[in-house]
Amino acid sequence: MKIDILTIFPEMFDSLKVSLLGKATEKNLLQISTYDIREYSTDKHHKTDDYTFGGGAGMIMTPQPIHDCINSADPTHKALRIYMSPKGKKLDQNLVKQLAQKDYILLLCGHYEGVDQRVIDLDIDMELSIGDYVLTGGEIPAMAVVDAVARYVPSVLGSENATEVESFSDGLLEYPQYTRPQNFLGKEVPSVLISGDHKKIAEWRKEQSEILTKKNRPDLVK
Repeated sequence: MKIDILTIFPEMFDSLKVSLLGKATEKNLLQISTYDIREYSTDKHHKTDDYTFGGGAGMIMTPQPIHDCINSADPTHKALRIYMSPKGKKLDQNLVKQLAQKDYILLLCGHYEGVDQRVIDLDIDMELSIGDYVLTGGEIPAMAVVDAVARYVPSVLGSENATEVESFSDGLLEYPQYTRPQNFLGKEVPSVLISGDHKKIAEWRKEQSEILTKKNRPDLVK
């Protein structure tokens, strides 16, 4: 899978070079590239923002460097082009799975008060949000998308079944997990998990998933 990330802060994405994502890129399971939007600005100072027409607080990213950067990275529009925006469609696990089916996605990270609407109209296929809150830029949301989507790329996790028994995979939150030691500061691992009775273990896990979902995410139950 090929992922291009367009940003004015490419150094923020160095974290994608470690852990499972780093190993996946080394094995060519993922191809992640970052593009510095500033390098495409025709302004002599490589400026990428300006005041908004109509007045208002903050600055807006100008369309020219973004447009040129997008079309340099993806000149024939093979990618699904996504703008990370709080105004976008909210990311959920079903959408993550759909994005993981794509061969090539491009993520545009806005900053300041957003980007000029004309570049969205001309060059973007989808606006995407990771939640009902506003961050200082699209870089952290883009990292979240890359991490979530990469987990569904074959062989990235090492086990093809790793994504089948986790939160949201069946509409419920994941059950509690335990490992050694069996007793930690007086708290014991639930006895059913060391019983060897796989049917009872499965029943316990489903029951715990339902309890946690009702407690922490009643909206999912509805």
